[in-house]
Amino acid sequence: MSATKAIFARLKEDHDKHRDLLDRIGKTQGDSAEREQLFTELTKELKGHAAAEEQALYSTMLRKPETTDETRHSVAEHHEIDEMLNDLAATDMSSGGWLVKFRSFDDRYRHHIEEEEEEHFPDFSNYLTAEDEEHMRKVFDRRKREEKADAEVTPEAKEDAKE
Repeated sequence: MSATKAIFARLKEDHDKHRDLLDRIGKTQGDSAEREQLFTELTKELKGHAAAEEQALYSTMLRKPETTDETRHSVAEHHEIDEMLNDLAATDMSSGGWLVKFRSFDDRYRHHIEEEEEEHFPDFSNYLTAEDEEHMRKVFDRRKREEKADAEVTPEAKEDAKE
């Protein structure tokens, strides 16, 4: 497997794990220990993944004029997803509002990763050099580990949750 295919396979592997966590959270009810644990795991996974993806893949793609617009779009979506996650973390898990927000977040995130996998990754692969691939391979797993370890689950106070 080429390094290009390897990085995109690695990113998709994370996306598959995220889909599984979303499915499992969707089956929980109320302010349960299981929901709390799964949401914490999802949050750390997503924040670590997004930061590493930006540092490995998107920093590389921003240097390619042909992919600048797609790259900016995905990075903006990362910010939006992060805000939605923080809002979920600040919302009482036992409230009906949490589940409504979670479903909206679930739809938004799945749209994002499907767009990456089906549109952006195939396009990006056309512009990557061997040096780019080596950089991404070195950076992604190391940065994900570091970012995941530092990720905050509830950076906002509950009173800051959006209605």
